[in-house]
Amino acid sequence: MAWLLVVVAGLLETGFAVCLKLSHGFTRLWPTVAFCAFALGSFGLLTLSLKKLDVGPAYAVWTGIGAAGTAIYGMVFLNDLVSVLKVVSITLVIIGVVGLQLSGSGH
Repeated sequence: MAWLLVVVAGLLETGFAVCLKLSHGFTRLWPTVAFCAFALGSFGLLTLSLKKLDVGPAYAVWTGIGAAGTAIYGMVFLNDLVSVLKVVSITLVIIGVVGLQLSGSGH
């Protein structure tokens, strides 16, 4: 259950990163409100998961999901540059996230 919280928190991290861009420096109301909601949810769920998980792997999985998710979202929906190196790098991040999740750091 704790790992599920980390995964959802990582997805919410993607949401707050995208909303941060869409807020244009906190000058647009609804993306700013969404940023705050996603950030609070993400940090809250990560905090709850850390009651059961080691901080290193949990934090790495959280940031990995957020980074990969944000990069993928940017390429698909925000016209960010797509390159073979970027796709390979995102794939390696995802492999690392899965490996850390499987490392069994739960108590």
